[in-house]
Amino acid sequence: MRIPYRVLAVAILATALASCGPKVIRTEIEKPIDLSGRWNDTDSRLVAEEMIKDCLGRPWVNHFNEQYKKDPIVIVGTINNRSHEHIDAPLFIKDLEMNLLNSDKVKFVASSQERAEIREEREDQNTGGFTDRETIKAKGKELGADFMLQGSIHSVKDEIKGKYVILYQVNLELVDLSTNQKVWIGEKKIKKVVEKSRYSL
Repeated sequence: MRIPYRVLAVAILATALASCGPKVIRTEIEKPIDLSGRWNDTDSRLVAEEMIKDCLGRPWVNHFNEQYKKDPIVIVGTINNRSHEHIDAPLFIKDLEMNLLNSDKVKFVASSQERAEIREEREDQNTGGFTDRETIKAKGKELGADFMLQGSIHSVKDEIKGKYVILYQVNLELVDLSTNQKVWIGEKKIKKVVEKSRYSL
């Protein structure tokens, strides 16, 4: 049986379009994947792990424990993105918070933005009249932080035709909230060499 030309053309076109669709491959979450050379989730995770490990391995922790007979309470403040590209600073902050909390060496309290929502809920419990009195959370029992972690992310890019080198530098500082004394300063650098494909846009 002879297939009409139009039907054959449509079938070929449909096959061609289907082959141009996206190809999706699931992969391990912690597997490093660098497609563009830009800062990515792997950089965020590894930098946070390494810097918090260094921070909590320094003498300030033991000094605080010996002086006050308790674990220090830490809060993460602002991490400024001063690099040349968009970096998801909140994702990096969450990686820092997770490593602090899971270290079992410090206590950790909510950020100022998170506290605003929590305080609103506590206010509603105390004044709304809908919450069982035995389960209402009293005001004035928040833990005050002893130290604040602050920092910034910088980048330097050196480029020639078809190739570039990019350096990311993360600086973090831990500050005593009572005295403004800096008890720890950390720095982590990542350097990437990226060769562009001649077919890239």
